[in-house]
Amino acid sequence: MDAAVEIVDLVKTYGARAAVAGISLRVQPGEILALLGPNGAGKTTTVEICEGFRTADSGTVRILGLDPVADAPALRPRVGVMLQEGVGGYNAAKAGELLALFASYAAHPQDCTALLDAVGLSDSADVPVKRLSGGQRQRLSLALALVGRPELVFLDEPTAGMDPHARRSAWELLEAMRGDGVTIVLTTHYLEEAEQLADSVVVMDAGRIAA
Repeated sequence: MDAAVEIVDLVKTYGARAAVAGISLRVQPGEILALLGPNGAGKTTTVEICEGFRTADSGTVRILGLDPVADAPALRPRVGVMLQEGVGGYNAAKAGELLALFASYAAHPQDCTALLDAVGLSDSADVPVKRLSGGQRQRLSLALALVGRPELVFLDEPTAGMDPHARRSAWELLEAMRGDGVTIVLTTHYLEEAEQLADSVVVMDAGRIAA
């Protein structure tokens, strides 16, 4: 495997609008890549195609050397995903219960207590998801993406809504993961986040790579 993520001439259109207009990029194993750009730039569409949640109109995408749609069953145990929608519809579950549920899906999960502490939710383990603040839900969503010890993680605006202390803690956690060889692709609106974390930065605008 030469690249953890390889995208070649990726195109995705919705009607007459090209959400992604022929982009190409590579992410090396153990690298953090930040996708920057305004709303509507194509960042989330690109990431969702890489995750296998959307199909490309043309071009090729390989994730850990595999096709994200055709090889989805083989990729799911190896890839962590944090969506903009956060924790989804699990509003009645307690934070600790939900993390334990996701851990039960993994062959070698992280310790849930330690992970809750790492994302600053130790005191909220028994709080129902529906009663967590927006920033706390973001931290829980990050923990859910990481609990299965993935080789590659896709994070869509992972620190949106977090206070500065929580954002700094999340950065430290992601830097530690990179130290363990995990590949990370994240979208962000925060220039300082990209500067702090990323080995490579790709700026998207109107579905194309601007820089």
